[in-house]
Amino acid sequence: MSEYKLAAENRSDAGKGAARRLRASGRVPAVLYGHGANPQHLSVDARQFGQALRTDAGVNVLMELEVGGDRHLALAKEIQRHPVKGSLIHVDFIQVRRGEKVHVSVPVHLVGEAPGVREGGIADQDLYQVNVEAEVTNVPEAVDADVSGLSIGDVLRVGDLKAPAGAVILDDPEASVVSVVAPAVEAEPKAELEEGAEGAEGEAAAAEEAVEGEDRSEA
Repeated sequence: MSEYKLAAENRSDAGKGAARRLRASGRVPAVLYGHGANPQHLSVDARQFGQALRTDAGVNVLMELEVGGDRHLALAKEIQRHPVKGSLIHVDFIQVRRGEKVHVSVPVHLVGEAPGVREGGIADQDLYQVNVEAEVTNVPEAVDADVSGLSIGDVLRVGDLKAPAGAVILDDPEASVVSVVAPAVEAEPKAELEEGAEGAEGEAAAAEEAVEGEDRSEA
């Protein structure tokens, strides 16, 4: 797993006003903590941090934060974004060390073609991420879910997934990852029309009988 170098600057100003000014200047407020060290309040360039998140590792990209003359190996533990604009608001970095294991969430990628889908079924994915434990420099980019053996009615569970080398999947083995379900069958409109026609014929017959009864009574 490659490392992404990201320059960071110390910041002394706190509060919402200072944070807004940082974001207006193209920077993102951040904090670095972990391994018993005092939290460091930092800021990083929003564009560069965004580029780091667009690497194959995504949010699990391993970063080398350069703060002055110091370097810290870190992962982005929490990323806050604006709920409407999607812009970066704040980042929590956690310090890590080579050789230590971390728990992270990685995406699930469906691979292969399910026979059940070819037969008209629908692949219904229930789990889009799984939690894994891995050495910090060997975090997998994704976990593949092979659906090539699924027919209609079959379910692929977490326990069926093959963990990438050096990683352990932590989720419930019985949890459903993806299932192939039969398509919903809609009621045929022809049957409804036939029922409606039968009802109309019954009403017409009843009306005719009533008229005939009235004729007989008058006679």
